[in-house]
Amino acid sequence: MLFNSLEFIIFFPVVTLLYFLIPHQFRWFHLLIASCIFYAAFIPSYLLILLLLILIDFTSGILIEKSTSHKKKWLLISLAANIGLLCLFKYYNFFAGNINALTGSNFVLLRWALPIGLSFHTFQAMSYTIEVYRGNQKAVKHFGYYALYVMFYPQLVAGPIERPYHLFPQFFTKQKFSSQKLYEGLRLMAWGFFKKLVIADRISEYADVVFKNPSDMNAGNIWMGVFYFAIQIYADFSGYSDIAIGAARCMGIDLMINFNRPYLSSNIRDFWTRWHISLSSWFRDYFYIPLGGNRKGELRKRINVMVTFAVSGFWHGAGWTFIIWGILHGSYLIIYDFLATVTKKIRIPNVLGWLFTGLAVGFAWIFFRAASLDNAFAIIRQSINVNNISWSSISGLKTINTQYGNLTMLFTFACIGYMFIAEKFTKPVLLNLNEKKITDTVFFSINLLAIIFFGMFTKTNFIYFQF
Repeated sequence: MLFNSLEFIIFFPVVTLLYFLIPHQFRWFHLLIASCIFYAAFIPSYLLILLLLILIDFTSGILIEKSTSHKKKWLLISLAANIGLLCLFKYYNFFAGNINALTGSNFVLLRWALPIGLSFHTFQAMSYTIEVYRGNQKAVKHFGYYALYVMFYPQLVAGPIERPYHLFPQFFTKQKFSSQKLYEGLRLMAWGFFKKLVIADRISEYADVVFKNPSDMNAGNIWMGVFYFAIQIYADFSGYSDIAIGAARCMGIDLMINFNRPYLSSNIRDFWTRWHISLSSWFRDYFYIPLGGNRKGELRKRINVMVTFAVSGFWHGAGWTFIIWGILHGSYLIIYDFLATVTKKIRIPNVLGWLFTGLAVGFAWIFFRAASLDNAFAIIRQSINVNNISWSSISGLKTINTQYGNLTMLFTFACIGYMFIAEKFTKPVLLNLNEKKITDTVFFSINLLAIIFFGMFTKTNFIYFQF
């Protein structure tokens, strides 16, 4: 079920209201059924895949805790099931296609659809068995509560990727109705819907045309298309996270913050402490540190960084473009750490750091968005073709599918500016608004009115659903 659908507008208040009307001992069942309905709205049969993983990981957690000599074996069985299923659905065609191309073999490519959110709930499930193995989490003996941990509907499809020691205590605790939390949750949801419906879905039209037809574009169109995609992916994905966190907040359940104004970062390391926080911290804790982290010398540290980011890129999609995106960010971090050491005594103005970080991140987004390597290189080639560049060549994008003019461009700029100003000064993503402040009420009202009058109600998928 899409957040930006009529079905969800009915689903959300009904589920939230019933949650507080039902006795605490039955709430897990209510939320689990609601989550199944939410997920079944996509492809109902894929609930069986989720059930299989839940059974394996639930059993593995108990066996890991009980075992004295086979803990690692049960952990590996759990990890193998999750990674194996992820590889089968998401990566088989990538490897089979590349082997076919290199060797002339004829491995059959699979034609089934990728289960929605598979990368997210497998990572959340793996964090549970790993933490049980490490002794940081007690094995959950109640199958229903464990299933809810994996399937909790607000963050089931695109995160945030939660940790068991943060989420389970909140499920076990009786949550009392709080008008303050309801108010905060609804305002954060409105902010997420504003970013998705008013900004992301509107500018996606421009970005999509540019990336689909780069040879027909001039440099101005290319630059604007890349800029728009950088804004689109932030507004789309952080918007989803805000809606998810807000929906859970209405029921008194706190999910971790997933974005913290990443485009205000003054360096690439700062960017990765603010962007997709739940995933970057997952890779840090369960991949980078076990590889050796920064404990085995500078060379090993750089190798670990590159491997971690390459795998992170591959997590996003089964394609060379995603791997290059990850390698670029790994390279950025290595270069930044080297320059930070060399220029330790030189103070670089924050504005320059912000500018260079934005340009580096924007360049990497080309590979993230491009349909293929050829498409990415075509975008880069056209971006340096500066002939006939003018304001009209940037704003006046005209194709069979869409038409952009100065008025549309100025409106989108105003919305983007409002988004950054609001996040800079009101910090809605951090849930620190105070309902007694008149500015907060004005902020909430502006968002609602903007959604009603300027929202793009086309039921467009969220970008990270494909991952």
